[in-house]
Amino acid sequence: MFLIHRLSLALASLLLLVAPAVQAANPIFVLNSLDANVSVIDSATWKEIRRIPTGKEPHHLYLTPDETSVIVANAGGDSLTFIDPRTAEVQHVVRGTMDPYQLRFSPDMKWFVTVANRLNHIDIYRWNGKELTLAKRIASSKTPSHIWIDSRSTTAYATMQDSDELVAVDLATQTLKWRVKTGAMPADVFGTPDDKYLLVGLTGGDHVEVYEVSGPQVKLVKNIPTGEGAHAFRALGDGRHVFVGNRVANTINKIDYIKLESVTQFKAPGGPDCMEVTADGKLLLVSSRWIKKMSVINIATGELVRQVKVGKSPHGIWTLDHAKRY
Repeated sequence: MFLIHRLSLALASLLLLVAPAVQAANPIFVLNSLDANVSVIDSATWKEIRRIPTGKEPHHLYLTPDETSVIVANAGGDSLTFIDPRTAEVQHVVRGTMDPYQLRFSPDMKWFVTVANRLNHIDIYRWNGKELTLAKRIASSKTPSHIWIDSRSTTAYATMQDSDELVAVDLATQTLKWRVKTGAMPADVFGTPDDKYLLVGLTGGDHVEVYEVSGPQVKLVKNIPTGEGAHAFRALGDGRHVFVGNRVANTINKIDYIKLESVTQFKAPGGPDCMEVTADGKLLLVSSRWIKKMSVINIATGELVRQVKVGKSPHGIWTLDHAKRY
């Protein structure tokens, strides 16, 4: 009996040695635009554990194609801060990128695009997996805001917030393909997986515009009523729905992008801006722009379940443990 007990203990010890360690959840990052830093939040305890200094006005962030770095674009600091998405350690800083406000990689991983919100241009970089090389700087209209790139990596779309336009850029030639007038103050843009439609949030309005872009000419096909200050999008990850935050109305709508209609709406305090969906699809993380908090919403019920205090004017929000982007 004693021998059996000893063997059991030995076996248990061996299993502990060979069993893979349980991986801790990855941190949540919230960009504090007016503090020039990033709040790092422990997703297990829902507490801010530290802040990472960046350049001035960090607004948006994006993961590198190899998933080894998350890039924070510091618009006022003319720089990009590369951060390890798992450890939250700063890896390096790229300087001399002029006013990178919004940023995005092409799906084929060859192109990196930024828009200059205050300097009115679109920058197209080549990406070799390690370094960025500026291919062309394209003069745009007033206050370029957000970017979308189609699934074929052929076209980048950008909104012009203060001239009320949507433009398309051919990535291969780095030239403007077309531009169309939109409603008031277009902000974020979201493309459907089939590359047929673009959804544009109107911060100066109370709805989302839907443009058909797959035909020979771009055309406005529908307006989806949401709420005042329609601004930023984030896909639920179920292949059918996308959220849009209404920054003035303090609400969020869930849009069915197959039927092109809003299916539900719930409250979101403090000027909801950027959003993230947790990997399990249960929680919506929201930067509450005017109250210095990250709000956490139960997607199934629309209930505000908690808030985490962060810095001034929280904007971009992201974690590696996120839902699919469609």
